[in-house]
Formats: sequence, structure tokens, C-alpha cells
Amino acid sequence: MGLRFHFVYDPQGWSCVGIITFIWLYNTYCIPKLILYPHYEEEHVSAAVIVESQNWETCNKCNKMRPKRSHHCSRCGHCIRKMDHHCPWINNCVGEDNHWLFLLLCFYTQFLSLFTLILNFCQYYYLQPLTKVKEELFIFRHELALLRISTLMALVMIGGMSGLFFSQLTNVLADVTTIERMSSCPDEILKPRKPWQQMFSEVFGTRWKIVWFIPFRQRQPLRASYHHANHV
Repeated sequence: MGLRFHFVYDPQGWSCVGIITFIWLYNTYCIPKLILYPHYEEEHVSAAVIVESQNWETCNKCNKMRPKRSHHCSRCGHCIRKMDHHCPWINNCVGEDNHWLFLLLCFYTQFLSLFTLILNFCQYYYLQPLTKVKEELFIFRHELALLRISTLMALVMIGGMSGLFFSQLTNVLADVTTIERMSSCPDEILKPRKPWQQMFSEVFGTRWKIVWFIPFRQRQPLRASYHHANHV
């Protein structure tokens, strides 16, 4: 026998179904959108209050519930919130919790590589060559070769990190991840444009711009709206 649907024409039954449907829609959509989320954005309530009201989804690989914009990493074996990519250079995934540290890694690597180029330039053109051999015979004979190797490594690091850092900044400003940008349906995650200060504040976990450059701190999730405050 095929699948059959059976409806009972009972006014009382339809009334109960209508009431249950109204209660479900009211508490699932109206209350979170009109009350909970505005209070959450103004930091009046914690995320635990509305975490069950969020639209979660089931991962088709590990069969676990996860927030939207999460991705399952086949190398790590679990889902990562707002995963950007799996980076073999740090042997870890880049996601919501450590994306800011990855940006600082790219930034300071470029800075130190540029500083190395400046030192090599000064040593090659302005410093006098070694005259005393002593025990540094190898350095005395191969000083120029060592400088060239160091310069080559610095150029490679600057070139590679600059491209990676630029692509990461582009993703942050567009409020997308690398995986979302490479997906076939990027329109699903597109949202209204935010101020660039808010997007960077959400990544770094603070609105104080000078603190963005400090890696030795603990990041706190930042969800509140950015009111164009002129913080340093």
C-alpha cells in the first residue's frame, strides 16, 4: 500500500494544531528576532540564552550538530566554527578562535622579512668586510654567499606571505572565509555590508585597534554591534 495521509475534520483538533503551530512560530522566530538578539547585541544577555534558538545543522560526515558557517576538516576529524582553511604550516585549522593569530603571523612574518632585507642591504653596502679571521674562517670566506641566501629567503617569505595576507584581509572585509569563497553557492552566506571596524573587531575579539597587534592575550568573542566608536 502506498503512503496515505489522513486528516480528521475535527474543529477542536484543528484548533489545537493551530495553537501549537502559533506557539512554535512565535517562540522560534518572533521572540529571538525581536527580543533576544537585540539584547544579545547590546550585551544584556549571554550567548547561552539564545544558543538553542540558533539555526544549527547536522554535519553529514560526523553526524553532529554544529553552528552554521562551520566546516568539517577531514584532517582534524571534526567540525571547525567558521573554518577558513587547514594550514599545514601551523599543522592546524584556521577558524573562528585562531584566525586573528594567523593574521598576526602573516603580518609579523612580512615585517621581520623586510627587516632582514634592510639589515642585509646595510651590511652589504655600508659595513666594512671582515678583516680578522680568528675562528670565523667559514664566515670570512662565505660572508657574501650567506647574505645572498638570507636575502633570497626574505624575498620568498615576503612574496608568499604578502599574497596570503592580502587574500585574508579581502576575506575579512567581505565577511567570508576561504572555503565559502571557493564554494559553488557563496550567495547563501552574503550579508549586508558592515563597517570594516566591526568586521576586524569580531575577528580580533576587541574594538581597541592597538590591541589587534598584540598576540600575547586571550581573545574574547565579540558579537555586539559596532557603533563607530573612535577607539585607539
